[in-house]
Amino acid sequence: MTTASSAQMPPQSARQRVLDVALALFTRHGYAGTSLQMIADEMGVTKGSLYYHFRAREDLLRALVGPLIEQLRAIVEHAEAQRSPSVRAEHVLTGYARLAAANRALVAVTSGDPSVVEVIHADPDWADLIDRQIGLLAAVQPGLAGRVRATIVMAGIAATAAPGVVEADEAELCRQLIDAGRRTLGLRAPRA
Repeated sequence: MTTASSAQMPPQSARQRVLDVALALFTRHGYAGTSLQMIADEMGVTKGSLYYHFRAREDLLRALVGPLIEQLRAIVEHAEAQRSPSVRAEHVLTGYARLAAANRALVAVTSGDPSVVEVIHADPDWADLIDRQIGLLAAVQPGLAGRVRATIVMAGIAATAAPGVVEADEAELCRQLIDAGRRTLGLRAPRA
């Protein structure tokens, strides 16, 4: 049963609608608690019609997370090209804070849902990218203390950016995340 509105949507719009509905349900019920049938029901289509775009729930997750991972990859690669540990850490911190503030629901799902974290860490490329990100932040203070601080910053940004946790517009949230991250890591704000 395809609704009139979804039947008339171009394939790309229909695909985006599936992704939007999936993200909303993943946020509400968790990744493990959301089935393809639930997504189809929410959209008012048959489960079979979802297979045109996604064969499995993991394919949906990869389509949602993929663009975020690619943006994070660009941030990490640019940071790795910088000269000093503090400049590299500053770039990762500001880049991730901007990414989190702009993608609140998605970042909350990718970092706060254990079943999503498991899928991400099971992918060697994604796991490596996250490890590189933590390593760039931890290098400000080598050793266990640096790694702990880096992990606190990454988890704190993700948790604070979750929808409904902090009421602030994107720009103000981003400023606050960066400021808290700098204090935690022991970074000074760059000169204007």
